[in-house]
Amino acid sequence: MSHRSVAEAENCRLVRVELADRSYDIEIGRDLLPKIGEKFTSLFPGAKAAIITDNTVAGLHLETVEASLSKAGVEYHAIELPAGEKTKSYDGLTFACDAVLDTRLERGDLVIALGGGVIGDLAGFVAGIIRRGMRFVQIPTTLLSQVDSSVGGKTGINSGHGKNLIGLFHQPSLVLADTAVLDTLPRRDFAAGYAEMAKYGLINDPDFFVWLEANWQDVFAGGSAREEAIARSCQAKADVVAADELENGQRALLNLGHTFGHALEGMAEYDAERLVHGEGVAIGMVLAHEFSVRLGLCDPAVTDRVIAHLKDVGLPTGIDEIPGQKPNAELLMDFIAQDKKVSRGNLTFILTRGLGQSYVEKSVDPVAVKDFLTEKLA
Repeated sequence: MSHRSVAEAENCRLVRVELADRSYDIEIGRDLLPKIGEKFTSLFPGAKAAIITDNTVAGLHLETVEASLSKAGVEYHAIELPAGEKTKSYDGLTFACDAVLDTRLERGDLVIALGGGVIGDLAGFVAGIIRRGMRFVQIPTTLLSQVDSSVGGKTGINSGHGKNLIGLFHQPSLVLADTAVLDTLPRRDFAAGYAEMAKYGLINDPDFFVWLEANWQDVFAGGSAREEAIARSCQAKADVVAADELENGQRALLNLGHTFGHALEGMAEYDAERLVHGEGVAIGMVLAHEFSVRLGLCDPAVTDRVIAHLKDVGLPTGIDEIPGQKPNAELLMDFIAQDKKVSRGNLTFILTRGLGQSYVEKSVDPVAVKDFLTEKLA
């Protein structure tokens, strides 16, 4: 990954996701929300919009988006859902689909996803299935969604069987990442997004991880390092998505920490007071490194370094830090067995041979995983 390929334009950084006739830009910069109307009319002349958001984000940013669209003469309809992971459900999907259909928007109109990962995943899924496919724009309002979930076209909802098991690939037409909106994020939510940022370094860019170790405080404070880190993260994901859009191969690397993390989220019943996605990923990345050490693949010093950095930024690094009832290995294995990365009963994990040396292992022994988790939970 090279951040030199990130372009500069109109006081924002541009990252291009190259997917032939479905290519699109990620625009990253401060105070982009007030410009959405102008951007919308230039890219989608004559189109109308349905804005899907949640009640928390609506209170912070919907008025700005509505004012910009109105000024540009764009007809729009706003649809609000409850905030939280539980909105990414069958009920949330039904409500949002019916609300969009109520607006009488046509296939050539657009859905705007204004919110974090929950809204982005849900609204993208809605756009993908309404009228067999509408265009949509991602306006991610959390760090996690700006560096991860808004890029790459993964959309969907959760099931009682596990996270993100119902969905489809549906690429956005534009991603607009306004870094100023991150100033309103609680520190816990910002840290959760940072876990995904650190992930890119731990996958295959140790130089970026070293850079984050040196610059994370400026990233949190909103200095120039914040936009640099977001742009480098988006470029990393764009490169992987362009090479493997439907996750048939190396895109699976982006799931570092997620197999364990998703199981922990399921165990916590997607209760954000107990565990949010980025925290699950942080613990999951530690578990992936520890499991790699157990298999003799990785130096324990690497795991110690990962734990130290995640602790520095205020992220949990162990299962015992999750409030509430302690999980058992069998319950976690049930969630892992439902994971999308299971193939013919074999477990696929992202393991590592060192700092920034992750790889896809498609034949992990379930017994070894269960023994490892049993030991961790003892």
